[in-house]
Amino acid sequence: MKNDVLRLFFALGCPPELAEAIVTWRSNLHLHGRPVATANLHLTLAFLGQQPRARVMELQDLAGELRATAFDLHLDRLDRHRNGLLYLAPSPTPEALLELVEQLCSNLSSAAIQLESRPFRAHLSLLRHCPMQPIDANPCFDWPVTRFSLFASEQNTRGTHYRQLHTWPLLRNGHD
Repeated sequence: MKNDVLRLFFALGCPPELAEAIVTWRSNLHLHGRPVATANLHLTLAFLGQQPRARVMELQDLAGELRATAFDLHLDRLDRHRNGLLYLAPSPTPEALLELVEQLCSNLSSAAIQLESRPFRAHLSLLRHCPMQPIDANPCFDWPVTRFSLFASEQNTRGTHYRQLHTWPLLRNGHD
């Protein structure tokens, strides 16, 4: 039954003020494509796909066991995949982000949750079906990352909405 499963992913939800700044910057680029909604801006840590609703509590327990450190994410690179996905990325990817993803994926694998096989690439999607990448765009967004979340991807008449199910704080300087 459709209500018994959720399309889930762990991610860093973009703070509202930062999301607004990014969307304003994106609008000034005057690009074609399908923009990601402001409220949906995020950086995926682990995509879980369709999962039984009954597994949400187990996933929350697994995530609650993580001991990862807060970090600053500097989104300073604009890139585009061949499929037309335009995105922001950090250069370089913070070590604390890689450690968070590694811990999370390790816990999920231990719980026999199937994960994508492709390597993690930190990115925040901006536009889908974008025919070209701007040449002179210079992004510069600083994001103090202090938490991560479990999201459900839901479809409605207005499109896709990402609903935050639970959030966990990241440790500051190795302390709670």
